[in-house]
Amino acid sequence: MTPKPEDCHSMTDVRKGVDALDRELVRLLVIRQGYMDAAARIKQDRDAVYDADRIEDVISKVLETARSEGLNPDIAEPVWRKLIERCIAHEFEVWDLIRENKKTG
Repeated sequence: MTPKPEDCHSMTDVRKGVDALDRELVRLLVIRQGYMDAAARIKQDRDAVYDADRIEDVISKVLETARSEGLNPDIAEPVWRKLIERCIAHEFEVWDLIRENKKTG
């Protein structure tokens, strides 16, 4: 059983918790990636993939949630900015692949 952080009494407990949480985060990121795949499929214009206003909207919502949940914004903001950056890169790749397959298929 994975201990809660407040129940950890050793680094083994801490590492067990972190490893379990990392596996859960990967599972959630797979779902998020699926939404990026859907966006690439739905957006008709490649220029719509990068949306600066949407990025700032997401960051604003993340920071609001981080504050209310007790996550240090100095962790939340750079993590989400990098996540968004990589998700946009993925979305561009998928967008291009979908359109290329339509041309050759």
